[in-house]
Amino acid sequence: MTDIPLLSHRIGGHPASGGADWQPVTDSASGDVVARVPMGGADEVDRAVAAARAAWPAWREASLAKRSQVMFAARELLNARRDDLVGLVVREHGKVRGDAAGEVQRGLEVVEYVCGLPQLLKGEYNEQISGGVDTTSIRQPIGVAAGITPFNFPVMVPLWMLPVALACGNAFILKPSEKDPSASLLIADIFAEAGLPDGLLNVVLGGREAVDALLTHDGVDAVSFVGSTPVATSVHHTASRAGKRVQALGGAKNHAVVLPDADPDVTADALVGAAYGSAGERCMAISAVVAVGDVGDLVVGAIADRLKALRVGPGLDETSEMGPLITAEHCERVAGYVDTGALEGAALVHDGRGLSVAGHEGGHWLGPTLFDHVTTDMTIYRDEIFGPVLVVLRADDFDSALAIVNANRWANGTAVFTADGGAARRFQHEVEVGMVGINVPIPVPMAYHSFGGWKDSLYGDLHIHGPDGIRFYTRGKVVTSRWPGHRRAGVDLGFPTSS
Repeated sequence: MTDIPLLSHRIGGHPASGGADWQPVTDSASGDVVARVPMGGADEVDRAVAAARAAWPAWREASLAKRSQVMFAARELLNARRDDLVGLVVREHGKVRGDAAGEVQRGLEVVEYVCGLPQLLKGEYNEQISGGVDTTSIRQPIGVAAGITPFNFPVMVPLWMLPVALACGNAFILKPSEKDPSASLLIADIFAEAGLPDGLLNVVLGGREAVDALLTHDGVDAVSFVGSTPVATSVHHTASRAGKRVQALGGAKNHAVVLPDADPDVTADALVGAAYGSAGERCMAISAVVAVGDVGDLVVGAIADRLKALRVGPGLDETSEMGPLITAEHCERVAGYVDTGALEGAALVHDGRGLSVAGHEGGHWLGPTLFDHVTTDMTIYRDEIFGPVLVVLRADDFDSALAIVNANRWANGTAVFTADGGAARRFQHEVEVGMVGINVPIPVPMAYHSFGGWKDSLYGDLHIHGPDGIRFYTRGKVVTSRWPGHRRAGVDLGFPTSS
């Protein structure tokens, strides 16, 4: 495969080699190898940290206006290269073009948010808290931050991290998924073109060895992670023990509760989009529906009708509504869950196994799959499948449905479909989940609110982007001052008060 391009790390503002081994990056719609990704490790992380720490002091001292100017320029260049980013996502991940374009847009919104950096970093001031004493609260950058990002959003998730960290005055090291890394490399090149000084944004390619080196490196001050819950747990424990600030976003089993007064057709439209968009490879995908009463039969029937007409195909085909899965191995894993669901007694309403797309027979295909009459002890309910598999559970009443949602160990996102304002208000108040939609199936907050779940969907105290992102990438400092002319005479050993 020596004729297949070998990608390069970005260290100190320049392409860099490194890593004794490589792994293939495939076109998900064809199965063809389109690039080779070097598997960097501790040596590459050492070089990236050294570059970041050398560049950071000058950037920390750069004015807020200078940092904002770089963000404004990056926003314009990202927008100008939007089609290139979309193309890389379609090729390496497999999303259809519309879905990939939506991902790029949601990433751009975070860059736009941090363009207002001077407003976001305003401190607080109190005059005369005591005789001649004033107090100021300020926020300062933490140093070098690392971001470990997943395959399912190769543009959006890096842009949820690195612009916030950089705007706040930090250096950043990005370790993207080895399954679709090319978009991250293009993002790094775009920020360099926008005027970001060399060394402030480094990209280290690789797998677990690179991750482990980042989590324990003395030169890394904070770690952001998005991925599965088992890995999020490990990242949080390892990096925390190493004395780092950590936000680790884990997996999900997002529920939609459908109440008897919900419109079956409107609800089915929303659920099909939320469950099968991006082939279900979203941490905010609806993967479980809890239908209350007789509405279940109507909604399941309406979803099944829509799945019969849903077009699965390559992302570059404008008629495709759902694309392939990321790799052949993941496709096989998800198909195995469909096998298990059928064996455990769930009603298989629509079977996506055995799908073949003409002209793309080597792609990682699995069609939309729908199970009904699923119970909470079944494997397809207990596990995060991360594919185009939707399971429907039945509940007798609102209380029973809410109890199912609240008993689940994941608590990333949820939704309720109803025309009853009182029921919706009670749901948003009592549900134990971090992000809630009311007749909105994928309640991903805009950039000026923070994104994050509860329970096993988040390890750490702060959510990602928005106000929590600013807080994560900065440290608070409180300054209490008294100037000559206000000093009291004599020694006082008493504890200071505000009198």
